Amino acid sequence: MTKFSDLNLDKKVLKAVEETGYETPTPIQAGAIPPALEGRDVLGIAQTGTGKTAGFTLPMISMLKRGRARARMPRSLVLAPTRELAAQVAENFDAYSKHTKLTKALLIGGVSFKEQDQLIDKGVDVLIATPGRLLDHFERGKLILSDVKIMVVDEADRMLDMGFIPDIERIFGLTPFTRQTLFFSATMAPEIERITNTFLSNPAKVEVARAATTNTNITQSVFMFKGSRRDRQDSEKRKLLRQLIDSEGDACRNGIIFCNRKMDVDIVAKSMKKYGLDAAPIHGDLDQSKRMETLAAFRDGSLRFLVASDVAARGLDVPNVSHVFNYDVPSHAEDYVHRIGRTGRAGNTGTAMMICIPRDEKNLADIERLVEMEIPKGTLPEGSPTQDDVPTEAKTEEKPKRSRTRGGRGRKKSDDTDVAEQTETAAAPKPVEKPANAEVDVAKEKPQTERRGRGGRGRGRQDNGPKVAGLGDHTPTFIALSFDERRGHPVDLITEAAERDEAETLEPEVSDEEE
Repeated sequence: MTKFSDLNLDKKVLKAVEETGYETPTPIQAGAIPPALEGRDVLGIAQTGTGKTAGFTLPMISMLKRGRARARMPRSLVLAPTRELAAQVAENFDAYSKHTKLTKALLIGGVSFKEQDQLIDKGVDVLIATPGRLLDHFERGKLILSDVKIMVVDEADRMLDMGFIPDIERIFGLTPFTRQTLFFSATMAPEIERITNTFLSNPAKVEVARAATTNTNITQSVFMFKGSRRDRQDSEKRKLLRQLIDSEGDACRNGIIFCNRKMDVDIVAKSMKKYGLDAAPIHGDLDQSKRMETLAAFRDGSLRFLVASDVAARGLDVPNVSHVFNYDVPSHAEDYVHRIGRTGRAGNTGTAMMICIPRDEKNLADIERLVEMEIPKGTLPEGSPTQDDVPTEAKTEEKPKRSRTRGGRGRKKSDDTDVAEQTETAAAPKPVEKPANAEVDVAKEKPQTERRGRGGRGRGRQDNGPKVAGLGDHTPTFIALSFDERRGHPVDLITEAAERDEAETLEPEVSDEEE
């Protein structure tokens, strides 16, 4: 069995490793450290929780033991996708370099630029940063990357998901072509492979597990759940989460609950506190100091449950996490591998539970296709709400769906349309037949209803014969009367109009022949 002493690490580094309690390197460490010490580029692919951080930190410290950094010109660079992961890499560096005189600087958001500038101005051997904050310092003229000898990209697939690939390509262009590059990832997307082919020179590929595999030490299960009603589904889902925690009993020492949305993180954490479960939220909208405080409390055991977004899904090394609860099915299948990788680390066993509602079944199928296994279906605890629990008076009949047709607004004929029309025709009273010699009273004859098509005016109006021209017989008095200044008294306009019409009628008509 390989030991750390067989990997040609520096004696001071070996002493620090022994003090941390590690004796045997993990497969990724045993495969990546020797070629890294030889100065070769390394492409490391391994599932999360296998010790990739130490796989590049230990050889970096051993190779940087000689030399001194100059102001604003770091000798090595480590890129991490999130603040928490960058801070964790810094903690690992402090632990393994405590017997050396190497210096470091941590460049992440949420911290004052002034404090970071002061560290850079003194000169640092190792610069650990997120891509965005690193480029901010470079554009301000506070950082020079032309002296970087070792460059590390950690959790490259997460960089891809967060949209950092253009920034990574730009940073590669700012560093010397002769640098040594160590590239680590849990999954290998085609875009990541393209970058490795572009920026890595004949790398030593170390793949200790099939890409996107889950740890065999983790017991996985998924619970198919559908709320009793749509407006109750969220509250019933939170109740199911508490029931799953209670069903584990003392075996659930602590746990991380992952949600897809930051808003749900806050709601679930508040709900758990309300029911007596010690929980706190962590996501990207919180202040950096609050995020670090919450994470520190969870690590030292003073906080039992950590409700988190995917900001805590990648690379965070929290020892002895017994359970991971996926409150939501992750929308990206790769995130499932990273989420459940927070438990079952360093050879320990762990439990991962996931709640799946009907709209998440497609994402569940993507996860099972990625990990090439069917996740076992769990049995819902007793008392879990289902659709059968809806009271009879609360059940409402499903309204028929409306569909727009050219014949009318939202009316759709059913399959029984013909039968309905026949029934309506049979029930309608038959018209009374009149004798042939009977005189028809036109005045008393009711006009038939004129149906017009869609868009026509007066839908359903009756045809009352020719339209009345003019004001008719019901002209208001205030319109019919006007004041005649010549005679000094009102004149009946209607009477004048009638006399004028009568005079025109008495004029002899001229035939066409006379014209």
